Amino acid sequence: MEITFLGTSSAVPSKHRNHPSIGLKAFGETILFDCGEGTQRQLIFAKISPMKITKIFISHLHGDHILGLPGLIESMGFRGRTEPLNIYGPPGISNIEIAIRSLGCNNKAFTTILHEIKGGTIIDNDEYTIKAIKTKHNTYNLSYSIIEKKKPRFLREKAIELGVKPGPDFGKLHNGETIKVNNKIISPEQVLGEERDGIKIIYSGDTKPSEELIEFAKNSDLLIHESTYEQSDEDKAKEHYHSTSLQAAEIAKKAKVNRLVLTHISSRYKKVDKIKKEACEIFKNTEIAYDFLKIEL
Repeated sequence: MEITFLGTSSAVPSKHRNHPSIGLKAFGETILFDCGEGTQRQLIFAKISPMKITKIFISHLHGDHILGLPGLIESMGFRGRTEPLNIYGPPGISNIEIAIRSLGCNNKAFTTILHEIKGGTIIDNDEYTIKAIKTKHNTYNLSYSIIEKKKPRFLREKAIELGVKPGPDFGKLHNGETIKVNNKIISPEQVLGEERDGIKIIYSGDTKPSEELIEFAKNSDLLIHESTYEQSDEDKAKEHYHSTSLQAAEIAKKAKVNRLVLTHISSRYKKVDKIKKEACEIFKNTEIAYDFLKIEL
């Protein structure tokens, strides 16, 4: 999995931080989480083809998280996209199509499919699961989890012992198919190890500290959490339904995650040293996202 932070600012962009958006390359797909203004240009700098984006997940309907959609969709149309584009988001996301068309963005020969969701399991296929829960912002905000489905380890020596020759039959068994060898049936259970946990990633969107998010993020490999404010501005965080760096770190600690990355940094802070220091005092394995940061898991 490769994660690229395309924008790491909050409501107001800065010289070095664009509006929020995160790209995920995994499972042969490119998936976006949020699409703030200027995202399509950030994709160019990051060398991520917008034509390969299959799904976009929107956390909430504030402008800094959605205003990149009209331009991105229009550009896809100019470039000749024909494949459908699935966009998922909270109640009201279906109005995006109407708004985009009213702005004159009609140059497309592909379908945008808008999915209004309130939480639960959104995608569940052979390779991954994407779930969402409602968290605490001043509008309907969804936090997302992406969980890899990792196949059990293939027991090569056990398979050979049972008479299976290296080759296509190995792949069939690893994919859950039963095969026949010398009139003997070999089932996948005979040559596969125990179930293994796949990589788990959590994206908070915009939210106040949330007990629901702690449970949702339990034992995740990576928690991407908003950190709009320093702890000294906790009153502002509370007023605007955001989190401080310290609060995000406390969530990471309670959820027993492996790694915390803070994003959605207010443009009021020219330096992020204090933000990182505050978080690291609670949760050591913390870093501050910056535009075009890449993380491989």
